[in-house]
Amino acid sequence: MAEFGFIHDKLDIKILILFILARLPGPIGAAALSDLVMSGGGIGYFDYTDCLSELIGTRHVVEEEDGYSITEKGRRNGETIESSLPYSLRKKITGRIASAASAMKRSSMITASHKSNNDLSVTVELSMSDGAGEIVFMRLLVPDEDSAFRAEKIFRAGAEEIYNKIIDILN
Repeated sequence: MAEFGFIHDKLDIKILILFILARLPGPIGAAALSDLVMSGGGIGYFDYTDCLSELIGTRHVVEEEDGYSITEKGRRNGETIESSLPYSLRKKITGRIASAASAMKRSSMITASHKSNNDLSVTVELSMSDGAGEIVFMRLLVPDEDSAFRAEKIFRAGAEEIYNKIIDILN
């Protein structure tokens, strides 16, 4: 129980999971959630997965296609008991949650996909929104799937810079 030595039992882990999920803008993947929960080094993987399974079983947390989310029941119960987490932990984990939430929000605003055409070429569709609506949409024809994957990866990593370059070119 290195950094977060106050995690003494499964109830503490469950409270921490609910605390984290309540502050995220949407579902979070299994790996990202486990990273947040176990980031202090004091929580074992098997204890974490047992607690998460129990929270799903009691309907405090729901497992969806794109990750885990807190239910209304989980939010209500979590708010009631989250003050039992030490302030120092809440402060540390809130910073980590903010980083994850920001990345999740950005990721939700950027889409990149592709489909194969009959002539063996590939069409890539890239878009970015600002939360209110789509601000850029591009459909590109590329020679193969490797090129499509590369275009998607580059766009996801630098969509804002690509958008700004397009606006600069057009102005």
